[in-house]
Amino acid sequence: MDQKDLTKGPVYKTMCFFAFPMILGNMLQQGYNIADTWVVGRFAGSGALAAVGSAFALMTFLTSVLLGLCMGSGVVFSRCFGSRDDKSLEDGVCASLLIASATAFFLTAVSLLGTEAILRWMNIPKEITGITRDYLVLIFWGIPAVALYNFFGAYLKAVGNSVVPLMFLGVSTVLNILLDLLFVAVFKQGTQGAALATILSQYISGIGIAAYVIVKNKAVRNAISNFRIRKSSLFEIASYSVLTCVQQSVMNLGILMVQGLVNSFGTTVMAAFAAAVKIDAFAYMPLQEYGNAFSTFLAQNAGAGQKQRMKKGMRYAAATVAGYSLVSCLILWFLAEPLMYLFIDAEEAVIAAEGVKYLHTVGPFYWGIGCLFLFYGIYRALGKPSISVILTVISLGTRVALSYMLSSVPSVGVAGIWQSIPVGWILADLAGILFYIKNKNVFTGF
Repeated sequence: MDQKDLTKGPVYKTMCFFAFPMILGNMLQQGYNIADTWVVGRFAGSGALAAVGSAFALMTFLTSVLLGLCMGSGVVFSRCFGSRDDKSLEDGVCASLLIASATAFFLTAVSLLGTEAILRWMNIPKEITGITRDYLVLIFWGIPAVALYNFFGAYLKAVGNSVVPLMFLGVSTVLNILLDLLFVAVFKQGTQGAALATILSQYISGIGIAAYVIVKNKAVRNAISNFRIRKSSLFEIASYSVLTCVQQSVMNLGILMVQGLVNSFGTTVMAAFAAAVKIDAFAYMPLQEYGNAFSTFLAQNAGAGQKQRMKKGMRYAAATVAGYSLVSCLILWFLAEPLMYLFIDAEEAVIAAEGVKYLHTVGPFYWGIGCLFLFYGIYRALGKPSISVILTVISLGTRVALSYMLSSVPSVGVAGIWQSIPVGWILADLAGILFYIKNKNVFTGF
């Protein structure tokens, strides 16, 4: 199986070639989310669009738990790979697989048993409670598949292979869109059809990538065939994974709390938010994947003791984020309205207008979240995931608190929710800079 040593070669070229498949994969995923939103909005109505959009925030939270665990494990895998420590790599795979499997089982069971409580907590309007329930009950069964894909995908990326996860994600995305059209547009199964399309494609990608890695990678085969749990390895994986999981969970819990607040403004605002947030995610989520690729680059080079490459990588990463943020901001500023009308009918001008307000509020500050993703990558790769948690708490804590305060002011209303987002990003960035300046030598040894 192809592996990529990120400790050698031109720094910028190496980072870009490794990051590009991850970014493309993220764009494919966001492309699916947009297609899913388009199909539901066009063929099942604004009520179904609001239901699926609201449920999307919940599923993002649940899957972020698994994603965080796998991302944390990936840092350990990268450091072991960079230092050529095969034994520790195999031990790490065993420990991580145990943690991820147990977590997936727990999340699935709790979600299915607590569906009614979740619906009440999210303030789902009565008129769409039924179709939201139908969607969630099916979608929860896809959690184990999400765990499979993210675990084996994280391993591949940790050893420098970002292409194969992209291939499986591409197959899953195309299949998901085709099944969406079949179940929702042709068979008229509404939100249940959208959920069924999602979980079928998730299992195909999850099982497929697991089989590929087991067949192709000797270290993983050895780990599974000689499965053993060593306390030292379990503790190391847990120390990275749990904190990264907490960071991801806190971030998405805050988003979920904001979704609940959005829901309290009614179906129109819910539909606008559901459409706008898909456009928003497509614009800025490549920055998140770039930050993840940057983290792997730093982790491998930290394991190999390549400090000068790490310094160069940080400079190149900052410049890349700044350039991308400027371009994406300009595109959204001028194309926000036509993009909104991709998801809604022409006569729903009120929904479109609210979505445009959201995009014009957050778009000019993409540099803020881009920098934040780089800070997450730095602190995760260099063994300080607790700082990423702190930055997330600052960002999301500010966002949630301001959202509830500002939106309660009659003259501000729902606009206060949108305005709180960039404020949270900027405050977290300032904290990240202060942490780095104060502890630079401790973190990097420069």
